[in-house]
Amino acid sequence: MSKARTRVFYGWWIVLVAAFSLFLGPTSIVAFSFGMFLKPLMQEFHSNRGSISLAFTLYSTTSSLGLLFAGGLIDRFGPRKVILLFNFLIGLILVSASFCSGTIWQLYIFYLALGIASFGVAPVSYCHLISYWFDRYRGLALGIMMSGLGAGALVAPSSAHYLIEQFGWRVTFDFSGAAILSIGMPVLILFLKEKPELMGLVPDGDTRAFPRSKAFDVDSGLSFRQALHTSTLWLLLCVCALVAGSTSACFVHIASILTDKGFSGQTGAFATSAVGGGLLVGRVGSGYLLDRFFAPRVATLLFVCAAIGMGVLRVGNSLDLAFAAAFCIGLGLGAEVELMAYLASRYFGLRSFGAVYGLIFASFGLAAGFGAFLMGTGFDATGSYALPLALFCIATLTGAALMLCLGPYRYERPAVQDRGPELEVLEAEL
Repeated sequence: MSKARTRVFYGWWIVLVAAFSLFLGPTSIVAFSFGMFLKPLMQEFHSNRGSISLAFTLYSTTSSLGLLFAGGLIDRFGPRKVILLFNFLIGLILVSASFCSGTIWQLYIFYLALGIASFGVAPVSYCHLISYWFDRYRGLALGIMMSGLGAGALVAPSSAHYLIEQFGWRVTFDFSGAAILSIGMPVLILFLKEKPELMGLVPDGDTRAFPRSKAFDVDSGLSFRQALHTSTLWLLLCVCALVAGSTSACFVHIASILTDKGFSGQTGAFATSAVGGGLLVGRVGSGYLLDRFFAPRVATLLFVCAAIGMGVLRVGNSLDLAFAAAFCIGLGLGAEVELMAYLASRYFGLRSFGAVYGLIFASFGLAAGFGAFLMGTGFDATGSYALPLALFCIATLTGAALMLCLGPYRYERPAVQDRGPELEVLEAEL
């Protein structure tokens, strides 16, 4: 008599480990929760929104410029070593928050240090890793992995608000750093594996012959220099900058937008979490759709949803509309990171994936920081968020339209089967 035993392909454990690391990582506490820190930092340092938003801009700019270096570093040494080293550095920097005094230049140095260390644990490293493990189900794997950031966006703002209320902003940073060092690092060291070949496996866990795309081969694809000479790369950079700057600016300032309309600080935290909910749905949903539909069309749909959210946030005054707008903005913000990773692998291959996606994600980070700064200075100049929200809505619609200008994939994905051994391997036992 025989029995079937199911063994889950180890690549899916890699996806979960990467998602968990992103959930605990600096993006959740530094970027997604910055809106919770904005007013406490204004009070602490006796400054305005533009000056405090500059700290976030320094963080985003530094981490984004670092990605230009990180891509080559990942291509040379592999994503696992980069992830481990920079997670450790991030943890150390976060627990040093207690040493920040009441001078704003120390806050700027703190955020600069976070930016320098953050480029190694940005989604670039994890997307590179997942691209080694998956080909046919790469979109779904990237979406599930990036749901870790979505969960961080959902949980971190409310958690940060509670910790800041109870213990202050310094202890909140200390707590986050301790979690990375005591929980995140051991999980990564024990379970994160770089390539399936090192475990005697193949991407997707295939045990039968399936057609694979040219992008399956890690040596297949354009060099970084060749990619720079394509119009596709520059179009992606433009779209990324327009949409990332707009959605991130709304995310960072949404709590302040709502409190300025008379809602409570806790409501602002919940609205930020609503963005996180949309981000989570956008990431998992877009990952599922990418394996089944042409990615630029998926992107256009989600970016239009984000633009609608910005318009509603500008004109709406009810709580229900505010939460609906926040969710829509989260859809666009959530989809963009893995969309760009997926598009990079399909249009440029894996040969220089780290460098190419590092450049794309650098534009994302730079635009995110600059957008937050523009939103803050726009408010300081006009006394309202109305004009910045209108301009960011137009920018997002422009990015959505540009996505339709992309041509067919250069490194075509293979057909997706309804069921295959990428999800499980069946072994017969006597």
